[in-house]
Amino acid sequence: MIKTPKPSFDEEQILWDTGYDFVIGIDEVGRGSFAGPVVVAAVVFRKNFDKRLKSDSSLAQLFAKIRDSKMLSPKQREFLTPFIKKNAHVFSIQKTNVRLINKVGIGKATQKAMRKAIYRVREKLHSTSVFVLVDGFHIKYVKKLGLKNQKAIVKGDQTSVSIASASIIAKVYRDDLMRRLHKTFPQYGFDKHKGYGTKMHQEAIKRIGLSPLHRTSFNLLRFLKV
Repeated sequence: MIKTPKPSFDEEQILWDTGYDFVIGIDEVGRGSFAGPVVVAAVVFRKNFDKRLKSDSSLAQLFAKIRDSKMLSPKQREFLTPFIKKNAHVFSIQKTNVRLINKVGIGKATQKAMRKAIYRVREKLHSTSVFVLVDGFHIKYVKKLGLKNQKAIVKGDQTSVSIASASIIAKVYRDDLMRRLHKTFPQYGFDKHKGYGTKMHQEAIKRIGLSPLHRTSFNLLRFLKV
């Protein structure tokens, strides 16, 4: 039986022990979707939060449920989201619209949302002693942060609780947004596939064409060819 990777506060604790006051976990949802925005979340827990878990078994049991959002069911994510928001010191959820994605490309649009999430969190922290843990890749051009105060972790949402928490609240936010957008464009089935390139979605594009929510920068016109 394959064990589900369990994120921990190990990465955060190393940074807290080093002297950083705050560690920001960053993750995105929707980067590979054919339609809709990219959503980025940033989550910060109080310093030495893992030590609090050692003295509160009920809280520790709930935190033990946090995983990479892709490894959780919708019900599990929806259960954990208010719990994460309640226990986080601060958090921020930001998104990029399709117009920006089509204009500058998915990579730059995602990084812009990540920078915005960091700025919003730092406004609430009132501290320069900040380190960023980000899933996958570094974030360029972050004012007063740079690359020296961040670490890109491959499969970070399976390693860091802060990153995993960000992935969960970002996923719940985006899924809810795509369900609401489905009411405007019901023929595409956004409530089911959330804009990702499933067979159902590809067939809808071929049958109906593209909507204003679709990412033309992804060369989706190929699906219009019979």
